[in-house]
Amino acid sequence: MPDRIDLSEHTIWKVPMASGQSSPVIFDNQIYLTALREEKLLTIALDRETGAIVWEREAPYEKLEEHHRRSSPAVASVATDGRRVVSFFGSFGLLCYDTDGRELWRKPLGPFNDPQGAASSPVIADGKVFLERDQDTDSFLAAYDLNSGRKKWRVDRPNVRRNYGTPTLWKNGDKFEIVSAATATITGYSLRTGRQNWQIHGCARVVSATPVVGYDGSLYVVNAGGGGDLRAKHYPPFKQVIADADANGNGLLEKKEIPGGPIAGFIDQFDRDASGALDEEEYESIRRIYRSVRHVAMAVRPGGSGDITDTHVKWTQDRMIPRNASPVVHNGHLFMVRDGGILTSLDIADGAIVKSERLEKATGSYFSSPVIGDKKVFLFNDRGMLSIVTAEGDWKQIGSTDFDEDVLATPAIVDGRIYVRTAEHLYCLGLRKEERSARDWR
Repeated sequence: MPDRIDLSEHTIWKVPMASGQSSPVIFDNQIYLTALREEKLLTIALDRETGAIVWEREAPYEKLEEHHRRSSPAVASVATDGRRVVSFFGSFGLLCYDTDGRELWRKPLGPFNDPQGAASSPVIADGKVFLERDQDTDSFLAAYDLNSGRKKWRVDRPNVRRNYGTPTLWKNGDKFEIVSAATATITGYSLRTGRQNWQIHGCARVVSATPVVGYDGSLYVVNAGGGGDLRAKHYPPFKQVIADADANGNGLLEKKEIPGGPIAGFIDQFDRDASGALDEEEYESIRRIYRSVRHVAMAVRPGGSGDITDTHVKWTQDRMIPRNASPVVHNGHLFMVRDGGILTSLDIADGAIVKSERLEKATGSYFSSPVIGDKKVFLFNDRGMLSIVTAEGDWKQIGSTDFDEDVLATPAIVDGRIYVRTAEHLYCLGLRKEERSARDWR
């Protein structure tokens, strides 16, 4: 990998790309993306060597879903096992193609109750497609047969609200599980049945980052979305509030009757029956969530079952926690970047901060997650500024490049090349053959 990237020197190819924020997913010689072009939702396959479009397929929908102003109806990344390609659109549901673009099955889902839009990506494992859809009501985790799309199981998540991270696979002892970080809890589920195997209490109210598995077998979770107002931790119980605030005597709490603070601001997310007011169960559910909310990075050792909050959390760190970008683990350190361009390295042995400094020329927000190649960390802010640092605890910045386009997708690194999706293009970047030969010779 280059120590620095000069777009004139290191661009192998660059092709126009329709809008969307799904990250490039690569298997063999094809790159897979989703996109929105002229109101059409597309799954696209491109040739890895040239960037040429190999095929694209349109997803049907009745209504394009609402979404956050920084998001897109084409934000979930595809999943592939090299034979099947699965894409998810909140406006439709799941679609499965073979690698030549032939549709194998489709699974309509929704509509979903989340004005910010869907973001979680599908995951393939154990002959199944796993999809997590956390929303203001009817949140669930489901598994579908990879060959047919038939539902294998679905578990409801009644105490979970809107979240935007993707679940991850983790080998917990002698078995793989699907792990979700969402709404103040981290949960491990059986791949075969969906049964809850364990849970940890205490993470962000809204989770956007995906948990990652380190080479040491530990699970690393980083999240700082929503719920930062500590006043909500001390909200009085429903019976106490209703006695003082129920002006119309209907036994419910309207927004104007709720004591000031974040609960009143998020009533729509917890008003399950859409009545415009909170009953006792709705009110108490948000109290339970806020009491366990933490902005935290943590390491979890494998082997636990049941409530493992006090038994299997190796360490926690509550400083410099990102809101959106997932972390990355390498050579004894965890790297995480928060808005404002603050890059922090932690020692994975105890969670201690090794170094935390602001990247040069790289303020702004971070939706794209850091990736590592050739002992270097590559990081993009939302304005398209790339920072390259050494992948060591006492990291040093060795390069930066302005792509002059927004970047919200996470790059992919394969065979010494880095594939970057910007707002309007897809790049393949790397050393030219002669540069690589000279470096190998040296």
